[in-house]
Amino acid sequence: MTRCLVLTEIFPPRTGGSGRWFWEVYRRLPREAFAIATAEHPDQEVFDKTHDLQLYRLPLSLRQWGLLSLDEMRGYWRAYRAVRRVVQAEGITRLHCGRCLPEGWIALLLKYRMGIPYQCYAHGEEINLHGAEQEAGVMSSRQLRWMTRRVLRHTDRVIANSHNTAELLQGQWHVPSDRIQILHPGVDAARFVPAARNARVRNLLGWGDRPVILTVGRLQERKGHDRLIEAMASIRRVVPNALYAIAGDGVQRTALVELVQRLQLAKHIQFLGEVEEATLLHCYQQCDLFVLPNRQIGSDIEGFGMVLLEAQACGKPVLAGASGGTSETLVPGATGNLICCDDSTLLAHAVIELLQDEIRRAAMGEQARHWIVNHFDWEELSARAQQLFVEDDSHVLNALN
Repeated sequence: MTRCLVLTEIFPPRTGGSGRWFWEVYRRLPREAFAIATAEHPDQEVFDKTHDLQLYRLPLSLRQWGLLSLDEMRGYWRAYRAVRRVVQAEGITRLHCGRCLPEGWIALLLKYRMGIPYQCYAHGEEINLHGAEQEAGVMSSRQLRWMTRRVLRHTDRVIANSHNTAELLQGQWHVPSDRIQILHPGVDAARFVPAARNARVRNLLGWGDRPVILTVGRLQERKGHDRLIEAMASIRRVVPNALYAIAGDGVQRTALVELVQRLQLAKHIQFLGEVEEATLLHCYQQCDLFVLPNRQIGSDIEGFGMVLLEAQACGKPVLAGASGGTSETLVPGATGNLICCDDSTLLAHAVIELLQDEIRRAAMGEQARHWIVNHFDWEELSARAQQLFVEDDSHVLNALN
């Protein structure tokens, strides 16, 4: 049997959509076929007692992904040696890389030295070249483009999280279509379920009986929190008691708080920060509308949007930015809508329209739940992953040999 090592910096307890994706997929696959190498984390000891995965915590968190300084090269060398020890100890015959960089570069070194084949995941935002000249996004670096090109050239397969990402791989990087497989992220439809409006839970969240718009995600520019905050100036004039709840933290926190103060919207914006899983579920279940107002910043795009799946699984209609791969998470007009979120006025109109139509929100939420259960439940997606990673991998290795 093929023995795979999953190489990913992002994995629970660290938050992030890709980490959840890997956790949900690989914990459902045969234990004897996979081991996981991931980065160290302050809360790892508590989390690692909750599962039986064969997991190694290694120095995989690199401050910089390039190779221009001695410190950068030392970081890769430490990571490479640590991964190589696991590869040798576990009899690894194949690597699965969470991203092209930095994980894919480590795998490329191992392929050169040990002949081990590897595959890479592609998420969209980290490989998009359009807009790279604006010096925003991973691909704004010429060096990182050079490194990514070599990683993709030597991988025998790329797992794209969306059709949009697959198109980027083919059109911008010239990866042959027969080396690309699409595997959508999913959602645990047995855990993310609709719930009746609950006054006690809403009071604990600080919402009371107000209409609540929710966004979940890291506070980074492409997520568009600033556009929805700007839109709240118009929304509150039509829906005076509306509240915008933001779950997540990140580099944009200070700038967003300053924007709220400047627009005098403190009574209408709630920063929840990073929340526990149970609280996050309550937020999805008790909000009135979920919005991910994503937009493209330089080359930085939203590759997919797992939070849109989680909200729909909880029976909520969603609004998302018409950018990147978000269109593949919903059925426009039925479970949600796509909006150009470069313009806060258009966003405000879309939010107001749904907040004022409770019947339509309920109908869209019902369709959203049905859509998710039938297309994005982890049980179905993990069966597809098993076919790709266990059954097909044996054929790939036989062909390579």
